Amino acid sequence: MSAEGRLIAGRYRLQQQIGSGAMGVVWQAVDERLHRTVAVKQLLLQPGYTPEETEEARQRSMREGRIAARLQHQNAIVVFDVAEDEGQPVLVMEYLPSKSLASVIDEQGVLPPLQVARIGAQVSGALAAAHIAGIVHRDLKPGNILLGDNDIAKITDFGISRAIGDVAVTKSGILAGTPAYLAPEVALGRDPAPASDVFSLGSTLYAAIEGGPPFGTDENAISLLHRVARGHFDPPRQAGPMTPVLMQMLRPDPVDRPTMAQARDLLQAVLDGRPVPNAAPSAGWQRPGGAPQPTPPGGTRMGPPPAANPPTMVGGAAMAAAEPSPRRNYKQAALWIVAIVVAVLVGVLAANAFGDDSQPQGEPAPSTPPTPTTQVQQTSTAPTTSATTTSSAPTTTAATTAAQQPSSKEIVAVVKRYYSLVPKKLDQAWKLLGPKLQEQGQDKYEGFWKTIDDVKIIGDPVQSGANVIVTVEFTKDGKKIVEQHVLGMVTTQDGKPLINTDSRN
Repeated sequence: MSAEGRLIAGRYRLQQQIGSGAMGVVWQAVDERLHRTVAVKQLLLQPGYTPEETEEARQRSMREGRIAARLQHQNAIVVFDVAEDEGQPVLVMEYLPSKSLASVIDEQGVLPPLQVARIGAQVSGALAAAHIAGIVHRDLKPGNILLGDNDIAKITDFGISRAIGDVAVTKSGILAGTPAYLAPEVALGRDPAPASDVFSLGSTLYAAIEGGPPFGTDENAISLLHRVARGHFDPPRQAGPMTPVLMQMLRPDPVDRPTMAQARDLLQAVLDGRPVPNAAPSAGWQRPGGAPQPTPPGGTRMGPPPAANPPTMVGGAAMAAAEPSPRRNYKQAALWIVAIVVAVLVGVLAANAFGDDSQPQGEPAPSTPPTPTTQVQQTSTAPTTSATTTSSAPTTTAATTAAQQPSSKEIVAVVKRYYSLVPKKLDQAWKLLGPKLQEQGQDKYEGFWKTIDDVKIIGDPVQSGANVIVTVEFTKDGKKIVEQHVLGMVTTQDGKPLINTDSRN
């Protein structure tokens, strides 16, 4: 397919080359049978391929056509036909006069958060439909999002996507996907899944707002993969109302991320000017028709530890792979019950034999006042909650038991309550601060807040590890100031979360 004017499959007349990528070359063409403009994609074979590798590439292109043709959505480029030219497959697709998001970012630098939310809401809708159809894109990036007239956005290039359950024909060791936008679990070698698409879309929207992907760019792909695999990135600084959406989509653990349908709803909330809620991912990651996996309070997943390099699976498939046979489950459960009963009996006997005789029987031992356990050490640079105290700061202990750890919902609730109390009810707000913020004294703390007229949280706070990221609007002397704060949280021995540090992004 080297010259303009060539006829493909007896009906598609090539006009001009309009794009190229790792998988092929795209031409604008005319369907002479239906008299419409189409895009025709030719498989691009790398020099030096063996006959086996050539056949493998041909199979991969055929699978691309089968997968993409299953998806029909207004925000996805439609595949009309899979044809052959001289024994090689070509894809005939919808033609959309457009620019890629990558080229728009190159031209404009960064885009306004609301414009990015509008793009993301459309694309996430198409990807949610793809996930329902069992399709994982696997290569979401700015270059695969097309922006047409009337603010329409469409996702394209399912060239290296893979349907769940379809046979993989890629060679072992070939990296499918752009490293800068990969999810951490994919960088670690796990199979891509719908949750991986959520992360990659979050990375793409992050790049549109911040000017680059979360993990940066690097010509050394191995170095970049290491950064991606660690999952640590700088929170967005220019995202405004998009911040809580991005932080949820970019959670390192795929189980903690919203589903693509939930991500679409979060993006729509930004467009509507509504508060952005925290998605409930544990109820969403399942294969259509399957039951969600049980998740105990606090988000701790149940079951045996994962394999050293397990695939990232969805719902019923994951449960089938992870759970042993029912007979084995019953035997293990019986053994655990016996062990627990024996442990309780031994504890009771030991308490009777070696108990402290000085403690009167029937009277409780004196209790120790709760002391916070510092989980994160972080220097506070923001005056917003720059509280102080001298002798009244609680002491810290080494650790808090897992049973006393608050849930993510409880931690976020403390942050919400704190900002509902300031600047009017400072005595109550002061009690929600940890020892680090109380070191500077309550007088200075109250002095600052007396200069603030009003405070309002924009969106929902988002927990990231032991920190909570919150976007706050302050009103001072009639002027409104929007800031993003990273709050380091601590937990007392009785499981009460406190705000211990406050740094401004």
